[in-house]
Amino acid sequence: MASEAAAQIAPPAPERPVCPPETSTAAPAPPAGANLPEIEPIVCQGEVEQEAPPLGPDDPSLAQPLESVAEFEQKLRAQEAADVAPSADPEIAAPLPPLATFDVREVELAQPEPSTAAAELRYAVRVDGLEQADAATETSLRGEFDELSALEDGKGKAANEAQLSARLTEDSRLVQRILQAEGWYDAAVQTRIDPAVTEGTVRPATAVLLVAPGERYRIGSIALQAGPTVPADLVTSNLPLKLGEPIVAERIQGAEANVAVVLPQQGYPFATVGQRDVLLDPDTKLGDYTLPITVGPRARFGGFRTVGDLAFDVRHVEVLARFKRGELYDSRDVDDLRQALVATGLFATVAVEAERTNQANADGTENVVMLVTQDAGPPRTLAASAGYGTGQGLRVEASWTHRNLFPPEGALIASAVAGTKELGASAIFRRSNAGKRDRTLQAGIEALRSNYDAFNALTGRLFARLSYDSTPIWRKTITWGIGAEILGTVEEDYDFARAGRFKRKFLIGGLSGQLGFDRTDSLLDPTRGFRAQILVQPEGALRDGFRPYLRSQLDGSAYYPFGDSLVVAARGRLGTTLGIDRFNLAPSRRFYAGGGGSVRGFGFQQLGPKDPDNRPLGGLSLVEAAGEVRYRFGDFGAVGFVDVGQVYDKRVPDFSGLRAGIGVGGRYYTSFGPLRLDVATPLGRKKGESRFNVYISIGQAF
Repeated sequence: MASEAAAQIAPPAPERPVCPPETSTAAPAPPAGANLPEIEPIVCQGEVEQEAPPLGPDDPSLAQPLESVAEFEQKLRAQEAADVAPSADPEIAAPLPPLATFDVREVELAQPEPSTAAAELRYAVRVDGLEQADAATETSLRGEFDELSALEDGKGKAANEAQLSARLTEDSRLVQRILQAEGWYDAAVQTRIDPAVTEGTVRPATAVLLVAPGERYRIGSIALQAGPTVPADLVTSNLPLKLGEPIVAERIQGAEANVAVVLPQQGYPFATVGQRDVLLDPDTKLGDYTLPITVGPRARFGGFRTVGDLAFDVRHVEVLARFKRGELYDSRDVDDLRQALVATGLFATVAVEAERTNQANADGTENVVMLVTQDAGPPRTLAASAGYGTGQGLRVEASWTHRNLFPPEGALIASAVAGTKELGASAIFRRSNAGKRDRTLQAGIEALRSNYDAFNALTGRLFARLSYDSTPIWRKTITWGIGAEILGTVEEDYDFARAGRFKRKFLIGGLSGQLGFDRTDSLLDPTRGFRAQILVQPEGALRDGFRPYLRSQLDGSAYYPFGDSLVVAARGRLGTTLGIDRFNLAPSRRFYAGGGGSVRGFGFQQLGPKDPDNRPLGGLSLVEAAGEVRYRFGDFGAVGFVDVGQVYDKRVPDFSGLRAGIGVGGRYYTSFGPLRLDVATPLGRKKGESRFNVYISIGQAF
């Protein structure tokens, strides 16, 4: 019954007409000569007529007029509206309530919302397998890893596991680079993250790197592709690589750099080191090292040429050079010339380079011209300095300098000094590198008002001096200086015959000669070696006849290091005046002792004979000595010292009545020298002497 009901409900399926052979739609006849298979028609003509019967001429639909575009659009809109029929829910059709009736209070959830902030992940780092390779190297591989590691840089904290994984991947590449730089080219690194374990307490996750260095590669052969040199082994003897040694990147780079430095020092200014090639054999664990080198011509200095914004001409450049024409080229001489040009202070930029001339010499060398490219800078300078010492008071000095007013290197210096004890001004002409490197010619005029406990003086002075001095660039073993001066001075001095202080006039002319010997390691802050200097000044009083006399002074100091931080230093000074008594010698020309540059612990010029008013008289001779222990830590230092000395009214010191001061000091080391602060006290302090004396200045005490 069920099947019969179903048969009654379901409509009969339309039958597809069968196309008889005589009515089938045949394919067009093939062209002549074509041999094509017969194709069965897909749709027969009977099916077409059943689904789309042909329109006859009497069909009424053909007589109906076409609808307009407006009618078509209206019908289309009606169809769209019918497709979106309104819901039968009456709430949808109801009007919206007014806004005032809405409850805008925040909905409180039964459970708080989870935080959107990511929890911080803590981790530890473990590197396994690096120990054996680390023990085989001169450097610390683990230390290098810790310094560059992304994991270590994160300090054990990561935002999430993805960030930790990224750091771990980066560090695995880092370990491979470190090992390859030391010759382990087959190194493999595996990584994993051991999750945190909770057993009552939370433990961090662990980022693990498992390192398998493999076998270290070594140098199997060395091939240098270079032209001939003089001597023949110049390249090979200066490439410090050996067969069988590990292929260490730093060693190879250092060896190549050594060749690049030595060749220009031995006459090859245009030598260049090419790109190395290292061919690794994974079977033998050996590397074949090949280095191409372009040697270029062997050269000699052939002269100078200068271009650009010139501060001085090519003749003065030749004065500054320590090499002569025809000497074998040496890059160290070129560097020295470059430093000397910079030291003039006349350039914004300056460059020195060799220029080929293609002029061959009989020995096969080629002459090269040194091309100096100048860019003159501002020649004027303003400078100031200040210092303080107990007894000497505060002293401030300012100067204006035009370093090239009279080229080459002819400077005009105007300076002024003001302080509690001094007031003065001066004008000085200075010719640096006067006809020879580091030889200086000076001439000047100065006026000075001094007001010390020892003497009051108003002095005018004319002077000239020629000297050969050490500089920070080139510290010379032997230095010298000669000079002449004439001065007139009005000075207050104590007259024992009249039992009081009276002003006296002096006119003095004199010569000076200075000779120095220096074997220390630094001009401004020596730590080893010794130095000595002698000064001889034959002078004469020019008022009321000519009365000659001789002043001389000998200074010496020595320095001995203990390790890298501790230096023991000592100095001595001895002075004499022959041919004159104290009263006839101007007070400003006498010897005095005491103060920051003399015997610390005493006021400025306070040692030696004194008048009834306890004011220093000065003397004809003196002796001084000092010892220091200097300890440096970084840019700072501490000093302990003992100074002794005395001044005598005799022509030669007899070393009696020596006084001593002790103290401590601090140092701050700068690029131009240490800043000094010393505090000292006299031993066996006498009435009127200060308990503490303070000295502030630039540079060591000696």
